[in-house]
Amino acid sequence: MGLKKLAAKVVDYNERLDSGKASKIKPGDVEKVLLKLRKKVAEIEAGIEVAPSADKKARLESKLGVARAHVERAEWLLKELG
Repeated sequence: MGLKKLAAKVVDYNERLDSGKASKIKPGDVEKVLLKLRKKVAEIEAGIEVAPSADKKARLESKLGVARAHVERAEWLLKELG
Protein backbone atom coordinates (compact mmCIF):
# COMPACT_ATOMS: atom_id res chain seq x y z
CA MET A 1 0.00 0.00 0.00
CA GLY A 2 1.41 3.33 -1.04
CA LEU A 3 1.63 6.37 1.14
CA LYS A 4 -1.18 8.13 -0.75
CA LYS A 5 -3.54 5.21 -0.17
CA LEU A 6 -2.55 5.02 3.50
CA ALA A 7 -3.11 8.77 3.90
CA ALA A 8 -6.53 8.39 2.30
CA LYS A 9 -7.41 5.70 4.83
CA VAL A 10 -6.37 8.03 7.66
CA VAL A 11 -8.59 10.79 6.24
CA ASP A 12 -11.47 8.30 6.02
CA TYR A 13 -10.83 7.22 9.62
CA ASN A 14 -10.84 10.85 10.78
CA GLU A 15 -14.18 11.43 9.05
CA ARG A 16 -15.65 8.32 10.70
CA LEU A 17 -14.22 9.44 14.04
CA ASP A 18 -15.82 12.88 13.69
CA SER A 19 -19.19 11.35 12.82
CA GLY A 20 -19.03 9.00 15.81
CA LYS A 21 -18.80 5.81 13.76
CA ALA A 22 -15.28 4.94 14.96
CA SER A 23 -13.44 5.05 18.26
CA LYS A 24 -10.14 6.83 18.78
CA ILE A 25 -6.99 4.79 18.14
CA LYS A 26 -4.71 4.81 21.15
CA PRO A 27 -0.90 4.71 20.79
CA GLY A 28 -0.79 1.82 23.28
CA ASP A 29 -3.00 -0.26 21.01
CA VAL A 30 -0.70 0.35 18.07
CA GLU A 31 2.33 -0.54 20.20
CA LYS A 32 0.73 -3.89 21.13
CA VAL A 33 0.11 -4.70 17.47
CA LEU A 34 3.63 -3.58 16.59
CA LEU A 35 5.10 -6.00 19.13
CA LYS A 36 3.08 -8.85 17.63
CA LEU A 37 4.16 -7.90 14.13
CA ARG A 38 7.84 -7.78 15.09
CA LYS A 39 7.50 -11.19 16.73
CA LYS A 40 5.93 -12.53 13.53
CA VAL A 41 8.79 -11.09 11.44
CA ALA A 42 11.30 -12.85 13.70
CA GLU A 43 9.40 -16.15 13.39
CA ILE A 44 9.30 -15.91 9.61
CA GLU A 45 13.01 -15.07 9.45
CA ALA A 46 13.77 -18.12 11.59
CA GLY A 47 11.56 -20.25 9.35
CA ILE A 48 13.43 -19.09 6.26
CA GLU A 49 16.71 -20.28 7.74
CA VAL A 50 15.41 -23.83 8.25
CA ALA A 51 13.11 -24.05 5.22
CA PRO A 52 13.45 -27.53 3.67
CA SER A 53 12.73 -26.48 0.08
CA ALA A 54 13.15 -23.52 -2.21
CA ASP A 55 9.36 -23.26 -2.64
CA LYS A 56 8.76 -22.99 1.09
CA LYS A 57 11.59 -20.46 1.38
CA ALA A 58 10.06 -18.36 -1.41
CA ARG A 59 6.62 -18.40 0.26
CA LEU A 60 8.15 -17.38 3.58
CA GLU A 61 10.10 -14.56 1.93
CA SER A 62 6.86 -13.31 0.41
CA LYS A 63 5.19 -13.40 3.83
CA LEU A 64 8.20 -11.61 5.29
CA GLY A 65 7.77 -8.77 2.81
CA VAL A 66 4.12 -8.38 3.76
CA ALA A 67 4.91 -8.51 7.49
CA ARG A 68 7.62 -5.87 7.11
CA ALA A 69 5.21 -3.63 5.21
CA HIS A 70 2.72 -3.96 8.08
CA VAL A 71 5.46 -3.03 10.57
CA GLU A 72 6.29 0.08 8.53
CA ARG A 73 2.63 1.10 8.47
CA ALA A 74 2.24 0.54 12.20
CA GLU A 75 5.35 2.61 12.91
CA TRP A 76 4.03 5.37 10.65
CA LEU A 77 0.67 5.33 12.42
CA LEU A 78 2.32 5.42 15.82
CA LYS A 79 4.33 8.46 14.73
CA GLU A 80 1.16 10.13 13.40
CA LEU A 81 -0.65 9.53 16.69
CA GLY A 82 2.25 11.27 18.37
